[in-house]
Amino acid sequence: MRRSWRRGPWAAVTVLVAVALAGCGTTEAPDDAGSAPTAGNSAPITVTDGRGRQVTLDGPATRPVGLEWNVAEHLVSLGVPPVGVADVEGYTNWVKAAPLAGDVTDVGVRGEPSVEAIAALRPDLVLATTDLPDGAVTQLEAIAPVVLVRPADASDSIGQMRRNVELVATLTGTQAAAQRVLADFDTALTDGAARLAAAGLAGRRFAFADGYLDGGRLSIRPFTEGSLVESVSQELGLVNAWPLTGDADYGLATTDVEGLTTLGDVEFVYYANDADGPDPFVDGLAGNAVWASLPFVQAGNVTRLPDGIWMFGGPASMRQYVDAVTAALAG
Repeated sequence: MRRSWRRGPWAAVTVLVAVALAGCGTTEAPDDAGSAPTAGNSAPITVTDGRGRQVTLDGPATRPVGLEWNVAEHLVSLGVPPVGVADVEGYTNWVKAAPLAGDVTDVGVRGEPSVEAIAALRPDLVLATTDLPDGAVTQLEAIAPVVLVRPADASDSIGQMRRNVELVATLTGTQAAAQRVLADFDTALTDGAARLAAAGLAGRRFAFADGYLDGGRLSIRPFTEGSLVESVSQELGLVNAWPLTGDADYGLATTDVEGLTTLGDVEFVYYANDADGPDPFVDGLAGNAVWASLPFVQAGNVTRLPDGIWMFGGPASMRQYVDAVTAALAG
C-alpha cells in the first residue's frame, strides 16, 4: 500500500506556485492519559477560534472529532482520545508520535469529511482548521460546536502551534496536561541544541526538504524560513540555507534539482512523502549529473529522516523530529 499524504499543505504551495512561480523518532503514549475532563466539571467554556468567532461549549469536550491530523494529535497528546478522525489510516502511518488508541471512527478525507459519519458519533466538539470549506463548516455546526484553528503561520510557527495546543486544552479542560506537553517540548529543544553544539554543529547551515516522484519526475518542496520544521531547527542552533521564500502559512516553496545548486555547503536533510515508494532523491536522481556535483552530495552530508514524523504536527511530532535530526547529525 502506498502511503502518501500529498493532500493538505501541498495544496497551499500549489496555489502559491500558480501565482508566483521514522527509526530515531520517539513513539509515546499521551503525556497524561489521566488528564481527560471529568463529568463533574461542566461549567460553560467560551473561546475565540481561528475565524475570530466565539464558540461556546456546555462544558469540557469528551467526545471530540478531529478533521485534521494536527488537531487530532493535540487531542491525543492531551489525553482526550477523539471518537472520530479524518483519514485514520493516514494518521496512523504519519503521526507516530501520538498514536490513536481504541476504536476511532474514520470520518472521511481531510478537507472532505463525511457529515453523516460525524453525526452518527454524537460528538460534543468538532475540531478542524480554517482550511475547511465554509459549506462543510455550516453543515457540521448543525451537529456540534465547530472550532477552527489556524493550521500554521509562517510569521510565528512555533507560537501558532503553542496557541493551538492551548486552545484545544481549554476546550477539553486539560490545561495542566498542555503545560506539561509544552514544557517537554521546550526541554527537547534545549537538550537537542546542547547535543548539536557538543558535536560542533551550532551555526551549521541546514536545508530541509521533502520530495516525491510523479511519473519519474522529482518534485522538491523546501521547508523555508518560517516553516515549523525550520523554526524548530533554528531553536536547535541550525541556520536556514534556503534562499527561497515560502507561502505565508506553511513556509513552503517548490524547486527542482537545479535549484539545489544555490545551497552550497550544507547539511541536506529530507524525508519522502510516499513511504512505500522509491526514494525520491536516491532513486529519483540516480545518474543525475547536477545532483552528483552538489557539494553536500559529494561530502556525504545527505540524510533521510525516518518515516512517520508529521512535519505539520504539534509538540509530540516536533519532539520526534528533534530526536531524529539530532541523532542523524550528531549521532
